[in-house]
Amino acid sequence: MTTTTTAVRPTPPRPAPSGKRPTGSRAKAWATRAPLLPALVFLIVVTQLPFVATLVISFFDWNSLKPDQRHFTGFANYGSVFTDPALRDSVLTTVLLTATVVIVSVALGLAFALLLDRTFFGRGFVRTLLITPFLIVPVSAALLWKHALYNPEYGLFNGALTWFGNLFGIDSMAQPEWTSEMPLMAVAAALVWQWTPFMMLILLAGLQSRPAEMMEAARLDGAGAWQMFRFLTLPHLRRYLELGVLLGSVYIVQNFDAVFTITAGGLGTANLPYTVYETFYRAHEYGLASAVGVVVVIGTVIIATFALRVVSSLFREEASRA
Repeated sequence: MTTTTTAVRPTPPRPAPSGKRPTGSRAKAWATRAPLLPALVFLIVVTQLPFVATLVISFFDWNSLKPDQRHFTGFANYGSVFTDPALRDSVLTTVLLTATVVIVSVALGLAFALLLDRTFFGRGFVRTLLITPFLIVPVSAALLWKHALYNPEYGLFNGALTWFGNLFGIDSMAQPEWTSEMPLMAVAAALVWQWTPFMMLILLAGLQSRPAEMMEAARLDGAGAWQMFRFLTLPHLRRYLELGVLLGSVYIVQNFDAVFTITAGGLGTANLPYTVYETFYRAHEYGLASAVGVVVVIGTVIIATFALRVVSSLFREEASRA
């Protein structure tokens, strides 16, 4: 009698229902994210909870000198931000200061980047010198400009004017009061000096990422330096220029050190961060100061959103080339 043996095939595992992840993959995903949880909790505690508290306070009429009269006012503080003449002037000052510093810094940064993109003796030393202003602490940089450069008695600028006048036989050379006669320009010049290296580094990275074959082909076709810059270099740098403008705007909108140190917010130089300081610490208006701070944060977030989109597009372009 012959016994027939039938092979039994193992039953394949049943696929998980759509929309539900297997328990093993879910545990693996949590194991991957677990090391990041302490950093996430720390970030929420340090940044988001204070912002939520600031947002809540901004809906109250809250003067620390009159704590018994604190009451809910809704959006009245936000209305004051855009209707109060002093606050409206600080918004305009912030926009003017930011636009001036960003435009001039980008233009100078592009010029220095084009210079450093060339090969010459001592290029590394020159690059180090040009980067140095960005590495100085902002308060120290502002103090340097206020005392070493702008001081009417012993400042370098007036000393240079005196030397220039003596060189040409002019005894009564003008000695301007830089911080009082041109206050906003004085603040802007200090910020341009400090932020030009930042723009230069971004644009230099863009210049060094140009395809060498394309530049060499244009040169062999007889294109001049201006034509190559206009039709090849400038279009290639568009994303880098956008990134520099957006990141510079994010940082300069929040600048407090230069305004506080050089002019103490006087003579029409008070921007929004300094106005927050004045309203909170001197006027003791916690609700109004919180509303101004929320407006600054919202504006910064909007600019940062565009900056992140530019950064992501740059990464996509580099990935496509690779």
